[in-house]
Amino acid sequence: MSNGLGRDSSYKDWLKELKQRIRRSQAKAVIHVNAELLELYWSIGFDIVSKQESEGWGSAVIPQLSLDLREEFPEVQGFSERNLRDMRRFYLSYTQLGVIRQLPVAELGSGAGQHPSTPAGASRGLHANSLCPTITAIPWRHHMAIVAQAKSSGEALFYINKTIEEGWSRTVLVNNLRSDLYSRQGKAPSNFTRLLPCPQSDLAQEIIKDPYNFDFITLAKKHRERELQDALTDNLSRLMLELGQGFAYVGKRVNLVVGSKELEIDVLFYHLRLHCYVVVELKVEEFEASFMGQLGTYVSAVDGLLRADVDNPTIGLLICKTKDNVYAEYALKSSSKPIGVSTYEITELLPEDVRPSLPTIEEIEAALSDEE
Repeated sequence: MSNGLGRDSSYKDWLKELKQRIRRSQAKAVIHVNAELLELYWSIGFDIVSKQESEGWGSAVIPQLSLDLREEFPEVQGFSERNLRDMRRFYLSYTQLGVIRQLPVAELGSGAGQHPSTPAGASRGLHANSLCPTITAIPWRHHMAIVAQAKSSGEALFYINKTIEEGWSRTVLVNNLRSDLYSRQGKAPSNFTRLLPCPQSDLAQEIIKDPYNFDFITLAKKHRERELQDALTDNLSRLMLELGQGFAYVGKRVNLVVGSKELEIDVLFYHLRLHCYVVVELKVEEFEASFMGQLGTYVSAVDGLLRADVDNPTIGLLICKTKDNVYAEYALKSSSKPIGVSTYEITELLPEDVRPSLPTIEEIEAALSDEE
């Protein structure tokens, strides 16, 4: 810069603050546009339902409406027959599931209330002016993914809130919908309530799932613990996605020397929201109470050797092939260390007698070279 302002510290500070302000304004603009779009789609969905019921137009109204709107607004995308049907489904699904009714009254704002022409079949629905920040905070296609899967207001709101809290992309949302995260998260037996203070106990319970979906790895039906460890850590990005936000990978087969003994931790994580280490013990067999003592020792060792003053108490996570929940609950009562017990699922298993017959990567590459 010829005038030398580019080297002036005061100018640099002002420019940095100005850039941040512009980015915040851009983000707000995107959120505002999304809110306006959702309110428009919600109102169109409401009107379609209303007119179909009050005028008896039936399904024929959607193709005609699509044709007329696209003719009037050729530059505007979103008025296809499919999208108009999605708008109708958006309105009907959230009203029939009771999603809007489950939101805090304060969120509905002064515009809350039914539209004057609310049809009888949609008597519990709210008009566009009633849409609240919880609904308008996520994009349209996210809502379509949730509408296609959710079977209750609790399930729909779970995915809406998780998308907001953890910033899920649509791909992540769809993956979590397909793996039925709603039914798995926070469902594992644990003793966190007894051994951890609030709110740490609640958060610890929330981060564990039952079962864990490891369908991104392929193993023989009878596999060893080391094979499971290696397969999971070789697919670390997929593993971290399944574990959920907040987990930071420390290492696998972590060795700790305790007196004359050397302990080997299967996989060690640090959880950024819990501010504590998470010791994961993998078992390729059914849960046994004896596993609790082993994991409890590992948790104590991490507390004694790795935990800093700023860290919260270490928790243990035992992931077994199968478990009896009643048996696990009784075993947890006898433990003095915070532990959760879960299971894992692998949807693709290669029979043991098939694996030796499969060609290696080298053999496949050699065969392809010969063909060339």
